[in-house]
Amino acid sequence: MKVGIVGSGMVGATAAYALIMRGVGREIILVDVDQTRAHAEADDLSHAVPFASPLRVRVGNYSDLAGCRVVVITAGASQKPGETRLQLLGRNANIFRQIIPSILENAPDAILIVATNPVDALTHLTARLAKAKGIASSRVIGSGTTLDTARFRTLLAEQLGVDAQHVHGYVVGEHGDSEVLTWSLVTVGGIPLDEFCNLQKINLDAPARQDIDQRVRNAAYSIIKGKGFTSYGIGSALARIVQVILQDQRAILTVCTPVGNILGVCDVTVSLPHILGGEGIIATLPMPLNQAEQNALRKSAEVVCAAISSLE
Repeated sequence: MKVGIVGSGMVGATAAYALIMRGVGREIILVDVDQTRAHAEADDLSHAVPFASPLRVRVGNYSDLAGCRVVVITAGASQKPGETRLQLLGRNANIFRQIIPSILENAPDAILIVATNPVDALTHLTARLAKAKGIASSRVIGSGTTLDTARFRTLLAEQLGVDAQHVHGYVVGEHGDSEVLTWSLVTVGGIPLDEFCNLQKINLDAPARQDIDQRVRNAAYSIIKGKGFTSYGIGSALARIVQVILQDQRAILTVCTPVGNILGVCDVTVSLPHILGGEGIIATLPMPLNQAEQNALRKSAEVVCAAISSLE
Protein backbone atom coordinates (compact mmCIF):
# COMPACT_ATOMS: atom_id res chain seq x y z
CA MET A 1 0.00 0.00 0.00
CA LYS A 2 1.40 3.30 -1.15
CA VAL A 3 1.07 6.56 0.80
CA GLY A 4 2.03 9.97 -0.55
CA ILE A 5 3.06 12.91 1.63
CA VAL A 6 3.17 16.31 -0.05
CA GLY A 7 5.37 18.56 2.07
CA SER A 8 8.41 17.13 3.85
CA GLY A 9 8.73 19.75 6.58
CA MET A 10 8.47 18.91 10.26
CA VAL A 11 4.84 17.78 10.11
CA GLY A 12 5.22 15.73 6.93
CA ALA A 13 8.45 14.08 8.07
CA THR A 14 7.05 13.34 11.53
CA ALA A 15 3.91 11.83 9.98
CA ALA A 16 6.15 9.59 7.86
CA TYR A 17 8.11 8.58 10.95
CA ALA A 18 4.88 7.76 12.81
CA LEU A 19 3.72 5.62 9.88
CA ILE A 20 7.00 3.70 10.01
CA MET A 21 6.75 3.18 13.76
CA ARG A 22 3.13 1.97 13.41
CA GLY A 23 3.97 -0.22 10.41
CA VAL A 24 1.30 1.40 8.26
CA GLY A 25 1.59 1.00 4.49
CA ARG A 26 4.39 -0.45 2.39
CA GLU A 27 5.82 2.59 0.57
CA ILE A 28 5.95 6.29 1.41
CA ILE A 29 6.52 8.89 -1.32
CA LEU A 30 7.76 12.32 -0.21
CA VAL A 31 6.98 15.18 -2.59
CA ASP A 32 8.40 18.63 -1.88
CA VAL A 33 9.57 21.65 -3.84
CA ASP A 34 12.73 21.54 -1.70
CA GLN A 35 14.27 18.37 -3.11
CA THR A 36 17.39 18.65 -0.96
CA ARG A 37 15.31 18.65 2.20
CA ALA A 38 13.12 15.82 0.91
CA HIS A 39 16.09 13.60 0.09
CA ALA A 40 17.63 14.26 3.50
CA GLU A 41 14.39 13.38 5.27
CA ALA A 42 13.93 10.24 3.15
CA ASP A 43 17.45 9.06 3.97
CA ASP A 44 17.01 9.74 7.68
CA LEU A 45 13.63 8.00 7.75
CA SER A 46 15.00 5.02 5.86
CA HIS A 47 17.59 4.56 8.59
CA ALA A 48 14.76 4.10 11.12
CA VAL A 49 13.14 1.31 9.09
CA PRO A 50 15.38 -1.53 10.38
CA PHE A 51 14.25 -0.70 13.92
CA ALA A 52 10.55 -0.74 13.05
CA SER A 53 8.60 -2.05 10.07
CA PRO A 54 9.71 -2.89 6.50
CA LEU A 55 8.65 0.23 4.63
CA ARG A 56 10.29 1.90 1.68
CA VAL A 57 10.70 5.68 1.82
CA ARG A 58 11.65 7.60 -1.30
CA VAL A 59 11.46 11.03 -2.87
CA GLY A 60 9.29 11.58 -5.91
CA ASN A 61 7.44 14.07 -8.06
CA TYR A 62 3.68 14.41 -8.42
CA SER A 63 3.72 11.70 -11.11
CA ASP A 64 5.09 9.28 -8.50
CA LEU A 65 1.86 9.63 -6.52
CA ALA A 66 0.09 7.44 -9.08
CA GLY A 67 -1.39 4.43 -7.31
CA CYS A 68 -1.40 5.99 -3.83
CA ARG A 69 -4.32 4.91 -1.66
CA VAL A 70 -3.89 8.03 0.49
CA VAL A 71 -2.13 11.36 -0.04
CA VAL A 72 -1.39 13.45 3.05
CA ILE A 73 -1.00 17.18 2.42
CA THR A 74 1.21 19.09 4.85
CA ALA A 75 2.68 21.62 2.42
CA GLY A 76 2.26 25.30 3.15
CA ALA A 77 3.51 28.21 5.20
CA SER A 78 4.13 27.54 8.89
CA GLN A 79 2.22 29.23 11.68
CA LYS A 80 4.31 31.96 13.27
CA PRO A 81 4.39 32.72 17.01
CA GLY A 82 1.34 34.81 17.87
CA GLU A 83 -0.28 34.19 14.49
CA THR A 84 -3.76 32.63 14.40
CA ARG A 85 -4.54 29.77 12.07
CA LEU A 86 -6.98 31.95 10.15
CA GLN A 87 -4.26 34.51 9.40
CA LEU A 88 -2.46 31.78 7.49
CA LEU A 89 -5.36 31.27 5.12
CA GLY A 90 -4.50 33.71 2.34
CA ARG A 91 -0.96 32.45 1.96
CA ASN A 92 -1.77 28.76 2.08
CA ALA A 93 -4.85 28.97 -0.14
CA ASN A 94 -2.64 30.21 -2.98
CA ILE A 95 -0.29 27.27 -2.45
CA PHE A 96 -3.20 24.79 -2.46
CA ARG A 97 -4.57 26.16 -5.74
CA GLN A 98 -1.28 25.05 -7.30
CA ILE A 99 -0.65 21.70 -5.63
CA ILE A 100 -4.14 20.15 -5.38
CA PRO A 101 -4.71 19.95 -9.18
CA SER A 102 -1.27 18.33 -9.54
CA ILE A 103 -2.15 15.70 -6.93
CA LEU A 104 -5.57 14.98 -8.44
CA GLU A 105 -4.16 14.69 -11.94
CA ASN A 106 -1.78 11.93 -10.86
CA ALA A 107 -3.68 10.24 -8.02
CA PRO A 108 -7.40 10.67 -8.82
CA ASP A 109 -8.38 7.59 -6.78
CA ALA A 110 -6.53 8.58 -3.61
CA ILE A 111 -8.21 9.80 -0.44
CA LEU A 112 -6.82 13.22 0.42
CA ILE A 113 -5.93 14.10 4.01
CA VAL A 114 -5.34 17.79 4.67
CA ALA A 115 -3.23 18.87 7.63
CA THR A 116 -2.12 22.36 6.58
CA ASN A 117 -3.62 25.19 8.64
CA PRO A 118 -6.17 26.62 8.77
CA VAL A 119 -7.24 23.06 8.13
CA ASP A 120 -11.01 23.64 8.07
CA ALA A 121 -11.03 26.25 5.31
CA LEU A 122 -8.27 24.53 3.34
CA THR A 123 -10.12 21.21 3.49
CA HIS A 124 -13.18 23.02 2.14
CA LEU A 125 -11.09 24.54 -0.66
CA THR A 126 -9.57 21.13 -1.44
CA ALA A 127 -13.03 19.57 -1.62
CA ARG A 128 -14.15 22.27 -4.07
CA LEU A 129 -11.13 21.65 -6.29
CA ALA A 130 -11.73 17.89 -6.07
CA LYS A 131 -15.44 18.26 -6.88
CA ALA A 132 -14.47 20.00 -10.12
CA LYS A 133 -12.68 16.75 -11.00
CA GLY A 134 -15.70 14.62 -10.09
CA ILE A 135 -14.31 13.47 -6.71
CA ALA A 136 -16.77 13.19 -3.81
CA SER A 137 -16.17 15.35 -0.74
CA SER A 138 -16.29 12.21 1.42
CA ARG A 139 -12.83 11.43 0.02
CA VAL A 140 -11.41 14.76 1.20
CA ILE A 141 -10.67 14.74 4.91
CA GLY A 142 -9.03 17.30 7.17
CA SER A 143 -7.17 16.30 10.32
CA GLY A 144 -9.55 18.69 12.04
CA THR A 145 -9.72 18.40 15.82
CA THR A 146 -8.35 14.86 15.98
CA LEU A 147 -5.36 16.19 17.91
CA ASP A 148 -7.47 18.55 20.02
CA THR A 149 -9.65 15.62 21.06
CA ALA A 150 -6.54 13.67 22.07
CA ARG A 151 -5.31 16.65 24.10
CA PHE A 152 -8.70 16.93 25.82
CA ARG A 153 -8.77 13.26 26.74
CA THR A 154 -5.16 13.29 27.93
CA LEU A 155 -5.55 16.30 30.23
CA LEU A 156 -8.86 15.04 31.58
CA ALA A 157 -7.37 11.59 32.23
CA GLU A 158 -4.52 13.16 34.21
CA GLN A 159 -7.05 15.04 36.33
CA LEU A 160 -9.12 11.89 36.92
CA GLY A 161 -6.19 9.52 37.45
CA VAL A 162 -7.14 7.04 34.73
CA ASP A 163 -5.77 5.84 31.39
CA ALA A 164 -6.70 8.28 28.63
CA GLN A 165 -7.94 5.39 26.46
CA HIS A 166 -10.90 5.01 28.83
CA VAL A 167 -11.91 8.69 28.56
CA HIS A 168 -14.32 9.50 25.75
CA GLY A 169 -15.15 13.06 24.82
CA TYR A 170 -14.84 15.17 21.69
CA VAL A 171 -13.57 18.57 20.63
CA VAL A 172 -15.65 19.80 17.69
CA GLY A 173 -15.99 22.84 15.46
CA GLU A 174 -13.06 24.85 14.20
CA HIS A 175 -9.54 23.56 14.74
CA GLY A 176 -8.68 26.82 16.39
CA ASP A 177 -9.72 29.47 18.86
CA SER A 178 -13.49 28.83 18.64
CA GLU A 179 -13.34 25.03 19.06
CA VAL A 180 -15.85 23.45 21.45
CA LEU A 181 -15.06 20.95 24.21
CA THR A 182 -18.17 18.79 24.61
CA TRP A 183 -18.14 18.35 28.38
CA SER A 184 -21.75 17.15 28.47
CA LEU A 185 -20.89 14.04 26.43
CA VAL A 186 -17.77 12.93 28.35
CA THR A 187 -17.78 9.40 29.72
CA VAL A 188 -15.13 7.54 31.71
CA GLY A 189 -15.27 3.78 31.33
CA GLY A 190 -18.79 4.21 30.00
CA ILE A 191 -19.88 6.23 33.06
CA PRO A 192 -20.97 9.88 32.62
CA LEU A 193 -18.26 12.27 33.83
CA ASP A 194 -20.20 13.80 36.73
CA GLU A 195 -21.24 10.37 37.99
CA PHE A 196 -17.66 9.10 37.79
CA CYS A 197 -16.41 12.11 39.74
CA ASN A 198 -19.02 11.50 42.44
CA LEU A 199 -18.10 7.83 42.70
CA GLN A 200 -14.37 8.59 42.95
CA LYS A 201 -14.87 11.70 45.11
CA ILE A 202 -13.09 13.91 42.56
CA ASN A 203 -13.82 17.62 42.58
CA LEU A 204 -13.75 18.64 38.93
CA ASP A 205 -15.19 22.10 39.51
CA ALA A 206 -15.63 24.99 37.06
CA PRO A 207 -12.08 26.41 37.54
CA ALA A 208 -10.56 22.96 36.91
CA ARG A 209 -12.62 22.54 33.75
CA GLN A 210 -11.71 26.03 32.59
CA ASP A 211 -8.03 25.24 33.09
CA ILE A 212 -8.33 22.12 30.91
CA ASP A 213 -10.31 24.08 28.32
CA GLN A 214 -7.63 26.76 28.04
CA ARG A 215 -4.78 24.26 27.94
CA VAL A 216 -6.46 22.39 25.08
CA ARG A 217 -7.42 25.57 23.23
CA ASN A 218 -3.98 27.20 23.58
CA ALA A 219 -1.78 24.12 23.29
CA ALA A 220 -0.49 24.90 19.80
CA TYR A 221 0.30 28.52 20.69
CA SER A 222 2.25 27.39 23.74
CA ILE A 223 4.24 24.78 21.80
CA ILE A 224 4.96 27.14 18.91
CA LYS A 225 6.16 29.79 21.34
CA GLY A 226 8.53 27.29 22.93
CA LYS A 227 9.96 25.50 19.90
CA GLY A 228 8.59 27.21 16.79
CA PHE A 229 6.31 24.45 15.48
CA THR A 230 4.18 21.45 16.42
CA SER A 231 5.01 18.04 14.99
CA TYR A 232 4.75 14.94 17.21
CA GLY A 233 1.07 15.20 18.09
CA ILE A 234 -0.16 16.07 14.61
CA GLY A 235 2.24 13.60 12.97
CA SER A 236 0.85 10.80 15.15
CA ALA A 237 -2.73 11.92 14.46
CA LEU A 238 -2.12 11.79 10.70
CA ALA A 239 -0.59 8.31 10.97
CA ARG A 240 -3.67 7.16 12.87
CA ILE A 241 -6.02 8.57 10.21
CA VAL A 242 -4.03 6.87 7.44
CA GLN A 243 -4.08 3.58 9.35
CA VAL A 244 -7.86 3.75 9.79
CA ILE A 245 -8.32 4.28 6.04
CA LEU A 246 -5.85 1.67 4.80
CA GLN A 247 -7.17 -0.97 7.21
CA ASP A 248 -10.83 0.06 6.86
CA GLN A 249 -11.14 0.18 10.64
CA ARG A 250 -14.43 2.12 10.80
CA ALA A 251 -13.07 4.29 13.62
CA ILE A 252 -14.83 7.35 15.00
CA LEU A 253 -12.56 10.39 14.67
CA THR A 254 -13.18 14.14 14.85
CA VAL A 255 -11.91 14.87 11.36
CA CYS A 256 -13.41 17.59 9.20
CA THR A 257 -15.13 17.37 5.83
CA PRO A 258 -17.77 19.54 4.12
CA VAL A 259 -21.29 19.27 5.56
CA GLY A 260 -24.45 20.72 4.13
CA ASN A 261 -25.77 22.23 7.35
CA ILE A 262 -24.64 22.44 10.95
CA LEU A 263 -27.08 24.18 13.30
CA GLY A 264 -28.24 26.51 10.54
CA VAL A 265 -24.82 27.27 9.05
CA CYS A 266 -24.80 25.92 5.50
CA ASP A 267 -22.01 24.53 3.31
CA VAL A 268 -19.23 24.61 5.89
CA THR A 269 -16.36 22.40 6.99
CA VAL A 270 -15.93 21.84 10.72
CA SER A 271 -14.88 18.87 12.81
CA LEU A 272 -17.55 16.44 14.02
CA PRO A 273 -17.42 12.78 15.03
CA HIS A 274 -17.29 10.82 11.77
CA ILE A 275 -17.10 7.10 11.05
CA LEU A 276 -14.02 6.75 8.88
CA GLY A 277 -13.09 3.75 6.75
CA GLY A 278 -11.48 2.56 3.56
CA GLU A 279 -13.59 4.75 1.27
CA GLY A 280 -13.29 7.88 3.40
CA ILE A 281 -16.15 9.38 5.40
CA ILE A 282 -18.87 6.77 5.95
CA ALA A 283 -21.22 8.65 8.29
CA THR A 284 -21.48 11.71 10.52
CA LEU A 285 -22.68 11.02 14.04
CA PRO A 286 -25.31 13.27 15.67
CA MET A 287 -24.33 14.77 19.03
CA PRO A 288 -26.91 15.49 21.76
CA LEU A 289 -25.17 18.68 22.88
CA ASN A 290 -26.60 20.93 25.56
CA GLN A 291 -27.81 24.39 24.57
CA ALA A 292 -24.59 26.20 25.50
CA GLU A 293 -22.52 23.77 23.44
CA GLN A 294 -24.90 24.08 20.50
CA ASN A 295 -24.56 27.86 20.60
CA ALA A 296 -20.77 27.59 20.77
CA LEU A 297 -20.66 25.14 17.87
CA ARG A 298 -22.88 27.39 15.76
CA LYS A 299 -20.56 30.35 16.43
CA SER A 300 -17.53 28.21 15.60
CA ALA A 301 -19.12 27.16 12.31
CA GLU A 302 -19.82 30.81 11.54
CA VAL A 303 -16.16 31.65 12.10
CA VAL A 304 -15.08 28.99 9.61
CA CYS A 305 -17.84 29.99 7.19
CA ALA A 306 -16.52 33.56 7.17
CA ALA A 307 -13.02 32.26 6.41
CA ILE A 308 -14.36 30.12 3.57
CA SER A 309 -16.25 33.12 2.17
CA SER A 310 -13.01 35.10 2.11
CA LEU A 311 -11.62 32.54 -0.34
CA GLU A 312 -14.20 33.64 -2.89
